Amino acid sequence: MASVPLSGIRILKGDDVLRLYQFNTMTAKHFFCGRCGIYTHHQRRSNPSQYGFNVACLEGINPLKIEGVPTNDGVNHPADRKKI
Repeated sequence: MASVPLSGIRILKGDDVLRLYQFNTMTAKHFFCGRCGIYTHHQRRSNPSQYGFNVACLEGINPLKIEGVPTNDGVNHPADRKKI
């Protein structure tokens, strides 16, 4: 996830297949691809003037290779580790 102001995102193609999901206060707006289901971006509840976006959706970017930035792969979340 990375953050930008609302003016910082431009959807180049696929806007017609984005699906909106909202819950609870209905303030945050979560967008997903209606074809494959990937989470693309959301308008934040904590700061509605910002979008959080899935860096992995950017063409040519592999978020697992960005130095100095910790990542989770979505399967092996640290909170799921068994405590010994």
